[in-house]
Amino acid sequence: MRTRVLFINRSYWPDSEATGQLLTSLCEGLSTELDVHVLVGQPNIPASDAPLNKTEVRHGVTIHRVGHLTFPKRSMVGKAMNFISFVLACHRRIWSLPRPDIVVFETDPFLLPLVASRFARKRDCRLVGYLQDIYPDIAVALGKVRNNWLIRRLRKTLFKIYKSCDRIVVLSEDMKTLIAEGGIDGDRISVIPNWADTNSIRPIPGDNPFRTRNGFDDKFVVMYSGNMGLTQRLEQYVYAAEVLKADSKIQFVFVGNGANRHSIEQLVSNRQLDNVCFFDYQPLTELSASLGAADLHILPLTAEISRCLMPSKLYGILAAGRPYLTTAPAWTELSKLTVKHQIGFRVDNDAEEIAETIRFAAGRTAELRQMGKRARKLGQSEFSEQNAIARFLNVVTSLNSEAQAAPSQARKAA
Repeated sequence: MRTRVLFINRSYWPDSEATGQLLTSLCEGLSTELDVHVLVGQPNIPASDAPLNKTEVRHGVTIHRVGHLTFPKRSMVGKAMNFISFVLACHRRIWSLPRPDIVVFETDPFLLPLVASRFARKRDCRLVGYLQDIYPDIAVALGKVRNNWLIRRLRKTLFKIYKSCDRIVVLSEDMKTLIAEGGIDGDRISVIPNWADTNSIRPIPGDNPFRTRNGFDDKFVVMYSGNMGLTQRLEQYVYAAEVLKADSKIQFVFVGNGANRHSIEQLVSNRQLDNVCFFDYQPLTELSASLGAADLHILPLTAEISRCLMPSKLYGILAAGRPYLTTAPAWTELSKLTVKHQIGFRVDNDAEEIAETIRFAAGRTAELRQMGKRARKLGQSEFSEQNAIARFLNVVTSLNSEAQAAPSQARKAA
């Protein structure tokens, strides 16, 4: 009998959000070896063939979708109500699902560990925390919440759950360090980086249809592609665009949506910047063209949040074979990766320095092409979907082996 694994996360197919896309490809890849179930929320943009409030099987994965509130994300109150209603819906629905051998919780939203840990204890399941980011640390770092007694209590509760997990999976060594500092045994922390599908996202030889369609063929395109939320801190790149506004060759392109897009658009409008434009998320079938349209990608990462997450957009950039500019601090894994493999530029988070580096890069197209080739090679060898699936399968296999010798951490913590 195959091992049954239940993943819990708000976002899943057909969502365009990174966490949903990644979880979908991971679960579908694991389904060839495991009996995979997912407990997920309502799609942000429902597809005509995405049934709501029911169970279905898609590409080998059994999807259990719950109903919850879906207020616009721009409202903090609405966003909180969405998350709370999803957590409550999961708590109601999970008890009616077939008992899994392993429960894997993500942190979208960050209260999911409360549901998963209680269920794992009661149902005697192995418990895995799959952390795409680390809360409440990231919220405190961004200034979204104050580090008061309530937040400190929440952190203590979440880290107690992490300590009870049979395994914690994080995206980078920086995240592993932060989790280990919270008292979690390093031997129970696995680093599995995110990825991109290097078969569906690939360099486009010759003319790029996204560039041609939007009049960018004679431009040096500097692109940010992805979620425009508070973690990205995109304002500095708008200020860099203002420094470069006299150079008609350089075009800034922002692709995506998010809670902070409106304020970024307003900032661009207030400064009357004609060298900045915006596009919505592109269809998955168009990712090679949209990502490949950039001469240089933007990859923000500030010091405050660098140990709380690893930007998933890195892997799409690598798959597309494009170089990037990052503002990650020099000591971070992202910065070291960039320098070691010579696939981009690392600068301080300063508008003048960002602008100067873009101006420098715009005059070195041959060097950028070589960076892009190295980026593509690295994406294929180290950050492919197949590698991530194999690493996650190893985690499941090791948990099955441990189950023969010892009770689960979650049960011991009960």
